[in-house]
Amino acid sequence: MTYGGAVYPAEEIARGAAYELSSATGTPGFEWTRPGTARPWRRFVHATEVTDVRPVAEPTEEQEAPLLAPLHRERGWAYVQQLSQQPAAADDPTLAAVRASAVIRRGTRMVKVLSARQLAGHVRGWLPHGFCFREHDVAHLRTPAATTVLRTDGTDGGREGADVTYALRWRAADPGDYDLPVGNAHRGLTALAPRDRLGAPVLGTGFVPSSAQLVPEFVTRDFADLPMPANATLLAYPADGVEVVLYSYQAEQRGWLRMVGPQWRHLLAAVPGLSPDQEYVPTGEAPRSTRLVGGHAGGEYEAVADLPGGFRVLAMTRAARYPVEWAARRLRLADWRGVPCLALREETGWLRLRLRRPDPDAVAETGAQCQERGVYEAWAPAAEVTDDRIVDLPYAL
Repeated sequence: MTYGGAVYPAEEIARGAAYELSSATGTPGFEWTRPGTARPWRRFVHATEVTDVRPVAEPTEEQEAPLLAPLHRERGWAYVQQLSQQPAAADDPTLAAVRASAVIRRGTRMVKVLSARQLAGHVRGWLPHGFCFREHDVAHLRTPAATTVLRTDGTDGGREGADVTYALRWRAADPGDYDLPVGNAHRGLTALAPRDRLGAPVLGTGFVPSSAQLVPEFVTRDFADLPMPANATLLAYPADGVEVVLYSYQAEQRGWLRMVGPQWRHLLAAVPGLSPDQEYVPTGEAPRSTRLVGGHAGGEYEAVADLPGGFRVLAMTRAARYPVEWAARRLRLADWRGVPCLALREETGWLRLRLRRPDPDAVAETGAQCQERGVYEAWAPAAEVTDDRIVDLPYAL
């Protein structure tokens, strides 16, 4: 394919969302990552940056909608990228058009970049929540240095970031599970002081703070946990940008099956409390803050999103994995001191709450602590919580 006026051999990444270019010479922008090979210089580029692409095979599933921007001679790509970094331009029609092109559909692959601590949390039972991205928009950001702009834990990675970065990848069960962090509903995030937040500031434009990238960002609706879909994966990206699948989620067993071979197990050395030699890691039976339910033959059952196939009853035996007739995400909501919250779990008369709409007043009223970018949690006496209720958010099947 052609990039920057030159032709390079390339390998497809993320079903054509990005490409890995290789070169025998040290072309500017390429990195020396694979010594001893005929083309040791590598560079990852998004599909929109290359031309004259000659695919070797037809796509096997529906392709994601590309990110589109209205450009003309006076307002090019650089102008749009700069505009995305200006909070005052959040309502600009150009940015609105770009945001509208980043469509999440049922089955869209979503990605969240993790620290070693966050990876350990997900292996032990954490569910997808908070800020995340379409894989299609970030497929070219694969090295630890490049993924720094996508981190949510408030660090630049340090030594860990120089060696490996981690990610959770899953398929979206429903577009309604995600919001764009723009508009009045999320305006409070932009007003939080640096001392009260972790990670990069929220610009309110719907794009990641970056001097070079134009990446649309999403948040889970109300910052809620989402039920883990079948076959979600935990990934590692070492310095050369290769994708290593560490674990695959086994929904029926509620645990993670190790996929990585011996040559890559050193990538898990930085993960606290996790043995690289452990074949299978159950998430435990701790109460979950949300779950997927569905109906079959007049009964209600716990369900699982097994996409792109659909939704089915969560059952150990294959014969009982019936397709459901309806599906809904069930979660627990409550108010504390007038602040709308999600109830995550209950322990001896106390509730662990997460703010649904963080802002300076809500954080000050509840004393909530920032756990990661945009996610604020606090403990509250159960007796003080009001309007405690279970809510079902139905999916259109």
